[in-house]
Amino acid sequence: MKDKPEETPRPEPQADRSPEQGALIELPEEAVVRLEGEVADSKDRYLRLAAEYDNFKKRALRERTEAWQRAQADLVQRLVDGLDDLARFAHVDPAQTDAKTIHDGVDMVERKLWKALDAAGVTRIDAIGMPFDPHVHEAVSTQPTDDRAKDHTVAAVLQPGYQMGSTLLRPARVVVLTWTEGGGEDEGRGKREA
Repeated sequence: MKDKPEETPRPEPQADRSPEQGALIELPEEAVVRLEGEVADSKDRYLRLAAEYDNFKKRALRERTEAWQRAQADLVQRLVDGLDDLARFAHVDPAQTDAKTIHDGVDMVERKLWKALDAAGVTRIDAIGMPFDPHVHEAVSTQPTDDRAKDHTVAAVLQPGYQMGSTLLRPARVVVLTWTEGGGEDEGRGKREA
């Protein structure tokens, strides 16, 4: 038989070390009181942070709303002069004013309104002959074409669209040209050449 190696005795854990040995002893009641205090401090910090975050959210929403209202007020302020001019022309006595004067006045008001809208970043989407883009155009109907190169291009704008910066305010309502095989001279010529 082989000899078993001698086991070295393990020291028993000492429940109480003396202060001379460097260990600090905390009584269970004191530990509970200390931990309850730490939990209360943590809870208080959490509640304060939650309240600060809630106040931040409310303040940010209020500031965003105020900025939106200021922007709308700025745009309306730019448009009111043109609207006043338009109101003047709406109340002109037709018996005392000729059609050319009214036409010239309305044209002037339109230019004034467009100047204000242009300053606000509004552009008109009115591109006859341009390729159909579903992001800015709404196809209302189609119209056949005999030219393959004009396939899916805008033939007519029924109602212009508008963009403000990169934001689409309203798509342009358009008629789109469509080329169909066998529908035009170019297709017949293409078959003969092939």
